[in-house]
Amino acid sequence: MYRISKVLNHNGVIVIDLNDQKEYVLLGKGAGFGRKIGERMEKPETCTVYSLQETSSKGDAADLIKSVAPEYFQMANQILNAAEEQFGKVDRSILFPMADHIAFAVERIKRGEQISNPLTEDIQALFYSEFKIACMLKEMLKKEKNIEIDDDEVGYVALHIHSALEEESVSVSMQMARAVRECVSLIEEKKGIHINIISLSYNRLMNHVKYMVARALNGESLKINMNDYVEYKFPESYALAKTVCEHMSKALRVTLEDMEIGYLAMHIERVSMGEES
Repeated sequence: MYRISKVLNHNGVIVIDLNDQKEYVLLGKGAGFGRKIGERMEKPETCTVYSLQETSSKGDAADLIKSVAPEYFQMANQILNAAEEQFGKVDRSILFPMADHIAFAVERIKRGEQISNPLTEDIQALFYSEFKIACMLKEMLKKEKNIEIDDDEVGYVALHIHSALEEESVSVSMQMARAVRECVSLIEEKKGIHINIISLSYNRLMNHVKYMVARALNGESLKINMNDYVEYKFPESYALAKTVCEHMSKALRVTLEDMEIGYLAMHIERVSMGEES
């Protein structure tokens, strides 16, 4: 059972749990409609409960709920609902920094300060499903605020979604995207080629790098060592893969096992040959 301490709007209320005496936010369609301060209520079936005890790099949830307009929490909640439908369980605490980011993005756009995100294409390739869900925000802001946002803004929201899935901070996700971009640029420079970002080989390369880093972060290892074969078969790609792995290790402060070199070299060989299959 909850007691309402503040009505945010038709779709949200701040409540006190009568069991633990802590504050929570209930978000969902009609959650605040017709409600009054002091009223007692059970959690509506369609609502999501968020604790105001959460803390993030953006600040305390209890402070953010006061400084950010309620509609942005509702937008973030809808995005997280879609993410949960797509992926299963998500870390809902990302609601508060995500809502804060959306609100700040809207203010920037109103001031004509559209941001540039040089990593947008890499974020879209690395976190394709997250990016697709983040695109919901375009329709929401167009419908509710008559504001248009571009893919650069969507990319940042996609990082928040990824953070909610992988228990990985937004800054680490951005760092990964940046490191991958630097590595792709290094491959292009050393091979003297331009890698087509919509090619299948590029997509495979990006996914391989993503899981390669994830293995390092989680302490997992590959089962088969392909290094001797690949170094003999593709010596240039192998040497470049070794350089890329060293760069990734320094940039992300992770230890990539030597076995990763051979597998990465095969992907480098594939993109350098322009293979699509």
